[in-house]
Amino acid sequence: MSGTNAASGAAPCRFAHYFVICGIDTETGLEPDELAALYQWLEADRQGRDPDTAATGENFEQSPLKRTFKSKVLAHYPENVEWNPFDQDAVNMLCMPKGLSFRTQADSREPQFHSFLITREDGSRTYGFVHTFYEEVTSPQICSAMQTLYQMHQAENPSSATPSSSSSSSMDSLASSLDEADSPSSSSCRSAACGGYDASRDTLYVSKALCLITPMPFMHGCRRFLSQMHRAVTAASPPPLPLESYVHNILYEVPLPPPGRSLKFHGVYEPIVCQRPGPGELPLADFPLGQTFTLLGVENLVQLFNCTLLEMQILLYSQDYQRLMTVAEGITTLLFPFQWQHVYVPILPASLLHFLDAPVPYLMGLQSKEGTDRSKLELPQEANLCFVDIDNHCIELPEDFPQFPNKPEFIQELSEVLLRYGISPVGGAPPTSVPTTTTPGSVSTRHPGLKSQQALRELEDDGRNGNLGGEQLAVLELLQGNATLERLQALAKRTGVRVEALRGVGGEGEGQGGRTAVEEEELRNAKLNVQLREVFASRFTTMFADYEAFVIQSAPDLESWLTNREQMHNFDKASFLSDQPEPYLPFLSHFIETQMFATFIDNKIMSQWEEKEPLLRVFDGRIDKARLYNVRAPSLRSSNYQRCTVLKESAQAIEQRLMKIDHTAIHPHLLDMKIGQGKYEQGFFPKLQSDVLSVGPTNNKWSNRTATAQRRKDRHRQQTEHLTLDNDLKEKYMQEARSLGKNLRQPKLSDLSPAVIAQTNWKFVEGLLKECRMKTKRMLVEKMGREAVELGHGEANITGLEENTLIASLCDLLERIWSHGLQVKQGKSALWSHLLHYQAREEKLEQHQAESPVSNGPERRKSESSIGMPSLRASVIQDMRHIQSMGEIKTDVGRARAWIRLSLEKKLLSQHLKQLLSRQALTKKLYKRYAFLRCEEEKEQFLFHLLSLNTVDYFCFTSVFTTIMIPYRAVIIPIKKLSNAMTTSNPWVCVSGELGDSGVRQITKNILEMTFDCQNMGKLTTVQLGHDNSGLLAKWLVDCVMVRNEITGHTYKFPCGRWLGKGVDDGSLERVLIGELALPNADEDFGRGCRTPDMQHSPGQTRRVSITSMGGRGYKPTSAQIQEAIGEAVNSICKHFHKPEKERGSLTILLCGEVGLVGALELFFHNGFKSARLFQKTVFVWDFVEKAVAYMESADQMGDMQETAEPLGLTCVSLCHYVSAINSSPRNIGKDGKFQLLVCLGARDRLLIQWLPLLVECPVIQRMYEESALLRDRTTVNALIAVLQTLHDFPITLEASLVKGIDL
Repeated sequence: MSGTNAASGAAPCRFAHYFVICGIDTETGLEPDELAALYQWLEADRQGRDPDTAATGENFEQSPLKRTFKSKVLAHYPENVEWNPFDQDAVNMLCMPKGLSFRTQADSREPQFHSFLITREDGSRTYGFVHTFYEEVTSPQICSAMQTLYQMHQAENPSSATPSSSSSSSMDSLASSLDEADSPSSSSCRSAACGGYDASRDTLYVSKALCLITPMPFMHGCRRFLSQMHRAVTAASPPPLPLESYVHNILYEVPLPPPGRSLKFHGVYEPIVCQRPGPGELPLADFPLGQTFTLLGVENLVQLFNCTLLEMQILLYSQDYQRLMTVAEGITTLLFPFQWQHVYVPILPASLLHFLDAPVPYLMGLQSKEGTDRSKLELPQEANLCFVDIDNHCIELPEDFPQFPNKPEFIQELSEVLLRYGISPVGGAPPTSVPTTTTPGSVSTRHPGLKSQQALRELEDDGRNGNLGGEQLAVLELLQGNATLERLQALAKRTGVRVEALRGVGGEGEGQGGRTAVEEEELRNAKLNVQLREVFASRFTTMFADYEAFVIQSAPDLESWLTNREQMHNFDKASFLSDQPEPYLPFLSHFIETQMFATFIDNKIMSQWEEKEPLLRVFDGRIDKARLYNVRAPSLRSSNYQRCTVLKESAQAIEQRLMKIDHTAIHPHLLDMKIGQGKYEQGFFPKLQSDVLSVGPTNNKWSNRTATAQRRKDRHRQQTEHLTLDNDLKEKYMQEARSLGKNLRQPKLSDLSPAVIAQTNWKFVEGLLKECRMKTKRMLVEKMGREAVELGHGEANITGLEENTLIASLCDLLERIWSHGLQVKQGKSALWSHLLHYQAREEKLEQHQAESPVSNGPERRKSESSIGMPSLRASVIQDMRHIQSMGEIKTDVGRARAWIRLSLEKKLLSQHLKQLLSRQALTKKLYKRYAFLRCEEEKEQFLFHLLSLNTVDYFCFTSVFTTIMIPYRAVIIPIKKLSNAMTTSNPWVCVSGELGDSGVRQITKNILEMTFDCQNMGKLTTVQLGHDNSGLLAKWLVDCVMVRNEITGHTYKFPCGRWLGKGVDDGSLERVLIGELALPNADEDFGRGCRTPDMQHSPGQTRRVSITSMGGRGYKPTSAQIQEAIGEAVNSICKHFHKPEKERGSLTILLCGEVGLVGALELFFHNGFKSARLFQKTVFVWDFVEKAVAYMESADQMGDMQETAEPLGLTCVSLCHYVSAINSSPRNIGKDGKFQLLVCLGARDRLLIQWLPLLVECPVIQRMYEESALLRDRTTVNALIAVLQTLHDFPITLEASLVKGIDL
């Protein structure tokens, strides 16, 4: 027992934890693979067939040589390691993901290598490295069983004398073999007995796997060790020592290299060197990144990297397990300093295919079968899926996601690194000319002559347009630089001689400094790896150089932080984004919402109380170093691309470690073994003696070293434990805090009963609901926080980048919910597919009910404001039709997103989805029992969370689809009590919004309502209303104009309350009305019967009517109130310009709206104004301005102004010029309209404060203003000038509708 403890005590420091052998169990014989059977059961269930009639694993259509049989873990040493308990099912499944496969002497039996990893509950990983080879079957029972199976197969399928009977079951298409892919002969028929087996004539071989399980991914070292073990078995003479010695050595006597050091240990024939990065370097990554780039190309890889950062669903697809693992590990390695937080299964065994149903972000690898078509692959959801077809070097991206910042420069820098190592940035793996033991994709170095010849041939044919990988590129470069070689090649081609020996190219044998070619290759890979990773890491160091400034440290201690984790804001996102360069924002606003970023910030906060997480420590170290060297002030954020500066040093560090070996492990030695067991038999892996392998040595110096270190750690832990939380409790909190927003990291690989699958799906349902709760809450907080700031002035709402990000992630969530538990997938968007089914059913019902009129039932929604506007029905189908008629949207995913945005803007999202799900028969038909949409209680809560979004205003449809045609309805509402609603003149209207205007639209006389189609005008701001003054009844008193967007239902009210006509009011034939969004259903609150609102309710009326034509009947504001109103109006304009440009809203409302600058100045000018009716004629402020200007002009002609200072003279000229330009405008805008225009132009051109003193100085003021008027009080006027002065800092621009027809 003590021995075992010694072994396991040192386990954290051991290079390898287990040595495992998997293969056929001769005791139990041939068993069909249960997992394959379970998979067929699941597949049948998914396709809606009766699962029980599906094949039970015995599949007679297929030749038995192509079927999968159950593999077993034949032995593993040691029995158990307490740090890393042995998971037999998982290891067996991942060592032989397809189970056992059989071969005969006619088949290719090349050994294969692949890796896998197992992610534990806490997110830590264990790596496995597997060498699979074929061993002759000696058991007569198994040979005869195979013979019987083959005869049964022939009896069932007499036609199948050839192996080309590709079975149609998708089990076969997904989970069958990579071995056929590698055997060049598999496509051509192998012999007369092709694909057959005859025990009397054929030799049968079966696959066996040797596996090392290690705590760290030393891929190259493990690969070399295992291939040497295999060589020892197949060599003609026995190995120098029994195999037990080598296994014992690697399990117990080889330590992990210490950080920053290299270690040499011994395989069977050659030494193996591995190195580990130091504490300040990027963490260990031994999978060849160069190969990942070769397979995908730089452009594709950067796109895949981007999708991974934004936590999309990523599915890798290849025939080769090692390629899946290389790409998956490569991509996750590049995320430094962030870590993938979701489901991570680089090799997804066939039995776990239902995991593709997971409605969470995942990164999974799926093995394809040779010849299967990608289009046949039925994936449950593709709306948010990045599909990576590794073997065909292409990727399919989700729609519409932000690009990585500085992408072109980034790709350029990566390409330069690759070219330095002779790798083409274009990607596409070079074809292998000879079957070799190397991973498919790396060129065999066994036949250098053949290789160069092939490269030459390809270049002549220009077959691959320069799309060459690795070593071929080196050949190309050599040729291009060598005229003699080129001439020789041309000559050879003419004479038909084959150029065999270009041996100088791919130098075999010893490399530089006495290293073998393999070691050279490893060194080159390691240097390329680290340089590529440094380029990626330096992007993050640049982008997040000052992230610490925005981390919110709010909790006093770890315990209170962990308990309140969910309620807390940990990062000031808005301030962080406002500090970033504009081009980075689309990407960063998405990225800072991801789980990996949240976990990174959590780790940063927890580093106050406990040791820093290793990746964070390295990253913070780099930022500190960059600060020392970098003089750039953090506030000057620039979007200039900064190249990586540490490429040389990083490669040198690795080279030095590999040149100068720091540690050498104990050599393998003879063990105290029983004699005569495990006799060497060529070609067969012997049964090892387990007693010598179950225990490690007791006198090992480094196991003692780790034991004392462990004791030291334990002591330290006991001291600190009473200071901190109880460890178990803390671990529980930590897990909860870290698992916020994510579900399960890794599917359980062992027990796969339908009950477990149901349990897994239940976890998904809970996770989706939690995510929905958090997303809606975040959207509300974000929006309300912003709107509270807005309340100071009547700005309706803002469209922010962050808001757009949150809505996009809500769309993704809804897609994931709708694709969970689908029976049959149709189209890429599950939500849109459901809507189409619903639409088809409803339209059928509509046809049946065609004779009955439209029901006025609960579907009918009240109009936005019932003054003359017919109500708009709320209908799922109607909104769908709007989306379907939008030619700009080409895909189902796009249509679903547009429909969600439209429903959200109309505040109908929850209602619409409830309506959609109320058709239960349809939901049952489309979804399995465990689907989220069939969990009643969760579904109700989900709809309730969505309902909460109705409390805020979104313009997420209007602001995104800016080029679509939208039907608008305009209604003019006259004041009926005071005038005939009839008018003989011809009215017209022109509606303007933030994105454009409708142009002048004539209205049919006395109809007063019209609909017109126009390109999306965005939020509406002004309406110009006028008529041509023709006929007898040309005067017209208008209460307001209502305009409605018929798609979104937004209704705008443009109050008027004035006459239009010559000789009445201020003689205006045209008015510019300022609009505001009418509150929905407001009419229900105060009596629907009253068609005309009370006069005082019409905004703008109180101000203008009471002061002017209605003879001061209303209330007169005090001078203090007037000054306050001016202050408020100027303040609002200042606030407007301090907001980010995209979030400003309409300036017109702030200038001319109800509490705008024009209105406030009108009040100022009206104070003490003698507007008495002389002979029934009203005097307007414009009359005062005109008289003042006339006085100035006449004084100027008389020469009185000669002696005034020059600037004052110029100011006079400018005022006169502006007034005459307004008066000579072809528009009939009336006197108040003219005054409004003068104020707007004065504010725009910064002339208001120069004109005011002129008007005050003018003698006309004494005739037209009382003594007490504000305009005659010097102090007040000076205060007003000081307030208006603040507007000079801002570039005021005026809407076209205000300044139309003014020629300055």
